[in-house]
Amino acid sequence: MDVTETLSEGLKREFKIIVPATDLEVRLATRLGELKDQVRINGFRPGKVPLSHLRKIYGRSVMAEIVQQTVSETSQSALEEREMRPAFQPDIKFAESEDELEEVMQGKSDLAYTVSFEVMPDIELTDLSKIKLTREVTEIPDEDVEQAVQRLAEQNRSYTSRESGAKAVGGDRVTIDYEGAIDGTPFEGGSGENVYLVIGSNQFIPGFEEQLIGTKTGTETKVTVTFPDDYPADHLAGKKAEFAVKVQDVAEPAAGELDDAFAQSLGLESLDSLRDAVRQQILSEHASLSRRKIKRVLLDQLDKAHEVELPPTLIEQEFDSIWSQLTNDMEQSKKSFEDEGTTEDDARVEYREIAERRVRLGLVLAEIGDKSQVKVEEEEVTRALQDQVRQFPGQEQQIYQYYKDNPQAIASLRAPIFEDKVVDHILEQADVTDKTVSREELLRDPDEEPAKKKPAKKKAAPKKASGAAETKAKPKKAAAKKAPAKKAADKS
Repeated sequence: MDVTETLSEGLKREFKIIVPATDLEVRLATRLGELKDQVRINGFRPGKVPLSHLRKIYGRSVMAEIVQQTVSETSQSALEEREMRPAFQPDIKFAESEDELEEVMQGKSDLAYTVSFEVMPDIELTDLSKIKLTREVTEIPDEDVEQAVQRLAEQNRSYTSRESGAKAVGGDRVTIDYEGAIDGTPFEGGSGENVYLVIGSNQFIPGFEEQLIGTKTGTETKVTVTFPDDYPADHLAGKKAEFAVKVQDVAEPAAGELDDAFAQSLGLESLDSLRDAVRQQILSEHASLSRRKIKRVLLDQLDKAHEVELPPTLIEQEFDSIWSQLTNDMEQSKKSFEDEGTTEDDARVEYREIAERRVRLGLVLAEIGDKSQVKVEEEEVTRALQDQVRQFPGQEQQIYQYYKDNPQAIASLRAPIFEDKVVDHILEQADVTDKTVSREELLRDPDEEPAKKKPAKKKAAPKKASGAAETKAKPKKAAAKKAPAKKAADKS
């Protein structure tokens, strides 16, 4: 094998590799010799088929396999000998001339091909122990636990239908059918049947529930509301809608007692054990919020601390993924760049910077993980796969098969696990100081504008925040239909 470097420019590398025809011939003869004892051909006893006859029948197909195997082995060997780490799967190119390829297949010419790739950059990692971070923590007052228990009791409250002709009041649960329209035209997701709605729960957009006060079982009424300007469905935001509503039932809440019996109805031993469980749930939610915020700050620091030459192809792949998501979202919401207060050229610049950040952080985290010997165990991937499968009830077998047949899909499960484990490792090494804050401060989005300042208009594209450049090959899940009148209150 003869290897010649034909390109060394930045991170780009290219080699020309030549494998002598004699080497291919030796491999071909060896393989045909193995086949002689395996094949059955009419007119010949087992193991007595002449090699010349085997070459005539199987020579071309066997040579094709040998060429493919030889290219894989020799290209890999060339990279290992030079201790080069490709940033992605190398690109293999053969001679464009069909005559030259035919000469190789017939064993009359050397196998010549080029292998092109980009190498992983050298990364000088910052001293992790010098990273200074503040972790927000918050105490949980007893009254917060009590309020959460009270809300739980309200959510599990039973209801009894009121007498015929009784009017609905705040706190009642009404069962309704509704159909919404904007300018007389019904809109997707704007209808529902036999929907439970507790008046005062703020489950629907402002103004909807209050207009049901005073209605009776069998009442048909019109409810007019305006969707909030920040409603997540852009085509509905700020629009005035009219709903035709029929009240199927009006039910009053039963008096509920916060006692051991209530806790036992939820599968717990006592009211105290329920309070403990609620406290632990709140603690878990707070810990998750705190980690998300400190991780974001950590990624910002890692991004600023590392000047890394980035493989151009990785940037293009990440940018293409982001841009595809952006344009698909805008197409579905029927928005233009002008609607978002920008231009396509400016958006491309912004999201290319995001792509560069993601690639840079992905490389840095991978380097830290490699040097720290961070490993993702198969059991962890299996648990992640099981979690993913549970999101598709009734389609479990298809989803398992999807991941089995798609290595990139499995990689998409492994990547965030690896990233979280690397982040955990960094946090163990870094100088982390806990800071007690209020619950409101812990919940506050770092991107929120200061009070009294009008928030900037949201962009339709994904936010800057991602760490590792994760593979995004995932099965599509059908979106659950929600009544558009519901508030966007459960944003994470």
